[in-house]
Amino acid sequence: MRSEDIAKLAGVSRSTVSRVINNYPNVPEATRQKVLEVIQQHQYEPNAFARALAGKGTDTIGLFAISMSEQEHASRIYQNSYFAPIVDLVVDTANAQGFYVLIHTIYSPDDFHKVKQAFSQKRIDGGILVGIQNDINLVSEMVQQDAPLVLIDYNISEIMSEHLDKNHLAIINSKDYEGTVEAMEYLIGLGHQDIGIICGRMDTFSGRERHMAYKDTMQKHELPIQDKFVLEGNFLKETAYSSVEQLIAGGELPTALFCANDAMAIAAIEALNASGLQVPTDVSIVGFDDATLASHINPKLTTVRLPIAEMAKAAVDKVISLCQDESTSFSTMSFPTKLIIRESCSQLHDC
Repeated sequence: MRSEDIAKLAGVSRSTVSRVINNYPNVPEATRQKVLEVIQQHQYEPNAFARALAGKGTDTIGLFAISMSEQEHASRIYQNSYFAPIVDLVVDTANAQGFYVLIHTIYSPDDFHKVKQAFSQKRIDGGILVGIQNDINLVSEMVQQDAPLVLIDYNISEIMSEHLDKNHLAIINSKDYEGTVEAMEYLIGLGHQDIGIICGRMDTFSGRERHMAYKDTMQKHELPIQDKFVLEGNFLKETAYSSVEQLIAGGELPTALFCANDAMAIAAIEALNASGLQVPTDVSIVGFDDATLASHINPKLTTVRLPIAEMAKAAVDKVISLCQDESTSFSTMSFPTKLIIRESCSQLHDC
């Protein structure tokens, strides 16, 4: 049904229907009620694109989940322990506030046209980008379109150095550095000195922060960082599994491994078990995220809890606020992590 049909049924002009839909004040109350009654009876919904062209907004926000490393297994992003809960939480939070969510997954640089099109075609009022790599040019291009934008997991200092803090922009982070330090201090407190790391993607802010915290804590305690114990993982289970297999084949193991996310920690446990080694008897393991599976595997995983629920809710609240505020603003929020101690680490008795 079109607005013309509503106008005929209500006995008013099409422009009157438009004024009622957009809540204009210069409509007699009796006329307003007549139009609203017809709209309710026929469950009419105004075209969102037409509303956007009229400058009324679409009541839709975009969520762009970016994972270049998973492009060969595109559907897996929805099973990813980081992306999947963010998608669910963003949708639920936005729906509760009367907003729809347009979801796009980005697996290659060519896919970024989806982000640009969503804004240029006025299909969304604002956007949330999660998992974005170190690409200040893309961010700059987006904000120059005066597009309200929220970045989850991005380097604040980079935004400041490029003078992009004068736009409709917000950054939501977690305190990954502090969380990693807490995990490392816990392992060192258990007597571990030969501590390795399975690194995340180094082109992400969180990947760099966790790696830097590992290095800084080792250096603080004057513990050697051995190159053979610094493993590639890229936040992917398969990559981490292969790296741990190669480590085992080399014949020398650290007494503990800090893993930059839970997927890689679980992969490490599986690779060690497959070689007849036990966690935590032979190697202690710490993860990062506190994914659902972390508390259900054997042994239950000690990990750093990522405040995903708080971050997702804050991202939705902020992007809606930016959409509704005509003046430019820049803000940042960083949520604390928490070490969750379970069963995958043990005291080193010969320290």
